[in-house]
Amino acid sequence: MNEQLKSIIANGMVIVLVSLLILLAGTWWRMNSQFDQGEAALRRGDFTGSVAGFESALHMYIPFHPAMEKAAERLWLIGENNERLGNVTRALIAYRSLRSSFYADHWLVTPGREWIEKCDRKIAALIPLQHER
Repeated sequence: MNEQLKSIIANGMVIVLVSLLILLAGTWWRMNSQFDQGEAALRRGDFTGSVAGFESALHMYIPFHPAMEKAAERLWLIGENNERLGNVTRALIAYRSLRSSFYADHWLVTPGREWIEKCDRKIAALIPLQHER
């Protein structure tokens, strides 16, 4: 292999690596930003803003990132709190948001299987209650 070809391959590998790092950094930043927006909305009592923020954070899926689990926990908490308050519609929105976020993150595997299963059980239990109201 001549030196020019080696140089082209090395430069190409560096470009690919730098591009992947930029993509990861941008996704990391957006995830943290969306999570922070969800937290701020939750503190204000803004249901729509908090669900949207945490759902958006989950859509920025980075395996093993701690914000993933925190965002899932927040959506679950929002669902449970609304369920306790008797607001079945809002509880269903939170649980469905959590479940669909993990389905949207599917690529080689579907992350959050345990969250999906928990949400499926909650949704199945709440749907009949929604029609009673």
